[in-house]
Amino acid sequence: MAVQARKTTTVTSTTTTTSTTVEKKIDAQVGKTWGRDRDVSFGTILISLGILVLSPIWVMYTYISCNGFDCAMSGPALEVYNNPDHLEALKALLIRELPRFSPYATRLWFTWLLFQAALYAFLPAAIGYGQRTPAGHILPYKVNGLLAWFISHAIYAVGGLYMGWWDLNIIQANWGGLLIAANMYGYFLTFFCYFKARFFPSHAADRKFSGSFIYDLLMGIEFNPRIGKYFDFKLFHNGRPGIVAWTMINLSFAAAQYQKIGYVTNSMILLNLLHATYVLDFFYNEDWYLRTIDIAHDHFGFYLAWGDSVWLPWLYTLQSHYLLRNPVDLTPLQFGLIFSVGYLGYFIFRSVNHQKDIVRSTNGECMIWGKPAKVIRTQFVTSDGKTHKSLLLCSGYWGLSRHFNYVGDLLISLAMCMTCGTKHLLPYFYIIYMTILLLHRIQRDHTRCKGKYGKYWEEYMRVVPYKLIPYVY
Repeated sequence: MAVQARKTTTVTSTTTTTSTTVEKKIDAQVGKTWGRDRDVSFGTILISLGILVLSPIWVMYTYISCNGFDCAMSGPALEVYNNPDHLEALKALLIRELPRFSPYATRLWFTWLLFQAALYAFLPAAIGYGQRTPAGHILPYKVNGLLAWFISHAIYAVGGLYMGWWDLNIIQANWGGLLIAANMYGYFLTFFCYFKARFFPSHAADRKFSGSFIYDLLMGIEFNPRIGKYFDFKLFHNGRPGIVAWTMINLSFAAAQYQKIGYVTNSMILLNLLHATYVLDFFYNEDWYLRTIDIAHDHFGFYLAWGDSVWLPWLYTLQSHYLLRNPVDLTPLQFGLIFSVGYLGYFIFRSVNHQKDIVRSTNGECMIWGKPAKVIRTQFVTSDGKTHKSLLLCSGYWGLSRHFNYVGDLLISLAMCMTCGTKHLLPYFYIIYMTILLLHRIQRDHTRCKGKYGKYWEEYMRVVPYKLIPYVY
């Protein structure tokens, strides 16, 4: 097993002495290589059913909490609990607070969806390439998200500020109806992709069937459902319409706050700044995103189809909902602290990922922190029987832990929540959710890489023993 540095040296275990590359073939493990599992347990099916049922309920609960109880998470539950007739109280609560179907909001949402699809399909775009799929494909992707973001926000601003086509609070004012429309589309897309995967897949060899309708519906069957050569469902729905809308939703709630109290609080400004930094970084580095777990590992089912349509735009913007109803004026010290935490996280996040990109683009022939990059040179086999080479970086940030980039992610997430103060728990849902998501993602990534790289991954774990935080986890 070789941990190879850029110098001409060999490696025995982790001690570098002479330069060699292991040529031993590692057999792919069926069902463990990449993507989701082929065979799932009864317990996994029950958990999948719980996610399918409880996720929409939680989104509606947060809507009711914010719309009817000023984002007090306990509000709806206490109203029902404190009424002796719990069932009648629940019925009255749902009738009063659940969002209503709105023809106008539905037209608004689907116009937005089609507009984003047109930008994705027709704007000038660089062509990026993802990682090799389990079946051996290297697929092309249109990368034009940054241009789409600027065009979308320019139209939103000009239409609201100068043309009088809409009020800048248009999203906030139609939030309930938009939630219904997004759910309609999210469920349609989920079932459409389920049947597409079975009857007219884009890349049949990259499908995975578990034998469980529930699990397949949740996690997806097809790896890269597409229309034509470039319209990739996964990249489109991961980035557009949800992430383009993320910053626009924040701006709409900021406009509503201005209309409500006569000014925009510094907490709302800081939140918009942090979210915009994260979103613009995503689109500026959209080509990098093609090699992340969302694109390189996940199949396309309810988890991404409904999740990108509903979960992301509704729950990732909870802080804006909270600050509209509970304005927070930060002291200069608080503002500076939150700003520092957020941008320290961003610096870590971007620096860690930059190191991996440099190593990949130079095939390991580069310097990391002033020293030759240390990499494990691996081989793996795709389902077409072909052998391919790859690198595992184990120096720099990637020598501290296997997922030090997630430390940056978590710091950014915490700063976003800190803008809301400490009065209520609901705006901190984002950091709680991201912690659970990333810890689970670490485990999924371990399973995928162990199946893909075999003994090479075992060596990597020996060289880099910590998963997230050095000496802690």
